[in-house]
Amino acid sequence: MTSTILKPSAHPLSAYIDILESGKALLPESEENLVEVIGVLKSYGIVLDAYSRNLNYIAEEQFLVLFPFFKYFNGEVTLPKIIRYLWHDRINFEYAEYCMRTMLWHGGGGLDSYLDSPEFSSLTQKAIAAKLKGNFLMQGLHKVFPNFLPEQIRMLSYYSGLGQFWRVMSDLFINLSDRYEAGEIKSIADVVDFILAGLVGAASLPITYSVKIGDRDYDIIPASANLTFLADVAVPYVEAIFFRGTAFFGVVSYNAQAHQIPEEQKDFGYGALFADPLPIGGAGIPPTQLMQDMRHFLPDYLQEIYRSSCRGEDDVRVQICQSFQKSMFCVTTATILGLAPHPMNTSDPEEKKANRAYLEGWMDRFGNSRLEWANQPTNRSCQLFPER
Repeated sequence: MTSTILKPSAHPLSAYIDILESGKALLPESEENLVEVIGVLKSYGIVLDAYSRNLNYIAEEQFLVLFPFFKYFNGEVTLPKIIRYLWHDRINFEYAEYCMRTMLWHGGGGLDSYLDSPEFSSLTQKAIAAKLKGNFLMQGLHKVFPNFLPEQIRMLSYYSGLGQFWRVMSDLFINLSDRYEAGEIKSIADVVDFILAGLVGAASLPITYSVKIGDRDYDIIPASANLTFLADVAVPYVEAIFFRGTAFFGVVSYNAQAHQIPEEQKDFGYGALFADPLPIGGAGIPPTQLMQDMRHFLPDYLQEIYRSSCRGEDDVRVQICQSFQKSMFCVTTATILGLAPHPMNTSDPEEKKANRAYLEGWMDRFGNSRLEWANQPTNRSCQLFPER
């Protein structure tokens, strides 16, 4: 009996297929990469905690409030908070909404399918009827524009879904930092294994959503919808935010005749794994808000790395974005390994063949990403050209 040896892949990114098949990460092992990834994920975890709390607050407490002037205050409207808000000394919750709207627009996954179902339509009508009881003006508006309020509830469902997803990821990233500081995380491989274990552990967590109107709770996404964390929210999130994203205003033309934006959503490549970090810091670039938020919570050891770079902290948002992209390649590695049809260390030829086809499908998506940049040695000096 002869064993079948799998031939090397002919894919242009075959080197990274080999890396994944050997169980390694898409980000190279190095002490600086490890410090950057841990540090930026600690900051990101703190920011996600605030984002998730606000998204869930809006979904539950601002249900069908058409003019939610204080939606970013989480129910605590005070003069000092208003002053900080007007002075922009606050968390930029607009970025959380940007991610939510990006997911809503790209769709995909079980959550998107459920929101097109007759069950969802029926539940929304019950909630709308309860919310509009006694409000004759809004009842008239609903009759004239019957799709307006259901579409608002559809959007609020994404507020809730993303809020629940980020709640899990916030805890995961902060726990990762704690494990690192305790000396238990010592390599990029450890980071990937920790994130993978967290994703697998949370995979079957139910995604539900209900609102309290009067003295009664109304289901919007009931437990019977059987929506779960990994398949129905996490995977669509990776697709919409890591890969597709949206083109940033002012960077490319939205003019249809210019043909600078793909005609098909599936061809979009503006996500976190693709974005050029250099525009970060510019007006109208959504990730600038995230980088600004993360800047407030950087651990000292990561700030020291940024200070020692060529420009010091003058371009700190760009440096945070670069570290963030590195960390997202670790999260993506964990996602790829977690969704693989078979373990990467399998010895079965057919299973290896199935894994190869699976990985080649992923590599088709990475063509114009920052993957090759992430695998280059970090150079923080100001010397553009080596001395002869």
